[in-house]
Amino acid sequence: MRRRAAVALAVPLSALMLGASGCGVIPEDWQTPALMRSEQEYDTRLPVVSGPVGEEPEITFPDIAPPTERLSGVAHKGEDANVLIRKSDLLVAHIVEYRWTEAGKGEQTSSTYEHDAPTLLPLSQMPEDLADAVINQSVGSRVVFLFPPPSEDERAQYEAMGQEAPEGASVSVVDIVARHGKGDVVEGEQTSSGGDGLPTVTDNGRAIPDITIPENTEAPKDLKAVTLIEGDGPEVTEGQQIVVQYTGVRWDDGKVFDSTWNTGLPERAAAENEDTDGDPLSFQIGVGGVIEGWDEGLVGQRVGSRVLLVIPEDKAYGKEAEERGQPAGTLVFVVDLLGAYNTAPEEEEETDAPADEGDASEESGDASEEEGGE
Repeated sequence: MRRRAAVALAVPLSALMLGASGCGVIPEDWQTPALMRSEQEYDTRLPVVSGPVGEEPEITFPDIAPPTERLSGVAHKGEDANVLIRKSDLLVAHIVEYRWTEAGKGEQTSSTYEHDAPTLLPLSQMPEDLADAVINQSVGSRVVFLFPPPSEDERAQYEAMGQEAPEGASVSVVDIVARHGKGDVVEGEQTSSGGDGLPTVTDNGRAIPDITIPENTEAPKDLKAVTLIEGDGPEVTEGQQIVVQYTGVRWDDGKVFDSTWNTGLPERAAAENEDTDGDPLSFQIGVGGVIEGWDEGLVGQRVGSRVLLVIPEDKAYGKEAEERGQPAGTLVFVVDLLGAYNTAPEEEEETDAPADEGDASEESGDASEEEGGE
């Protein structure tokens, strides 16, 4: 499905992900139900954060100097204690970031609420102490992270890179609005199994679906997208980040060549940590980051749907696929659309407009100042 060996997600960096050094080892007590774990009071050195989760928070900075150690605390607990966040989950979170500059004073520096474009955070890629603050919380929780002001060594590193070190501490307010995890599939009854010259798909519940290629039948020359389970979520739009489970087979032999379902494929187990098998995948759709058949076949589908895609060679990996080690020919996918989330628009680079002569020069200069001040 992917054009590259790995998908680079174009999500905004947050203070949560800065300094991440790969997968941390999470203590085994993550398995203990949250209600049985010792409750910790919210640290009074952290800012006071209020307002409903799902809306930009209100924040009050304590009348003390910014702390010089990393802190975290749960400002609001989600209500559904039956759905707790696991260490392998992909979180969907709105993040609002602040600089705490001095006692009682701080300012907002960024917010995913501005464009309703939440960040997708793989917990497995977060440092251990940050992930541990989120594990066993439930969706609807609000977690506050504080990162201390830069040390002298860190300031020297900024200077060595020709950058100015930020002043004060960094505060990230993280609203957990959804989660996706190992073994997730769409709900609902399969109302179509494909067929009629197309592959037949057998629903196996949470297990990988069976895809049967019709015998003695030529592959269609055009892209085919068939809804097997009709979701009731919003339609996927171009540019969104989508979260999916999928499996893919070649029309020529019907063998699975790639899948996020828990397949036990030996080649996947050898190439990756087997623990990752069964985890949903996230990527941006409709922007050329994946094969053309995915971009065309999934935009417009509803979240919560299971979709059969039959993708001809020219909208898959092309005639030279085999030479590049990619699956060749017509490809068949079954895709579960678990979620779709907006992405923030790219920031436009500011350019200095050339000044004209005479009166027009002055008018142009005024306009440039106005634009630069926005």
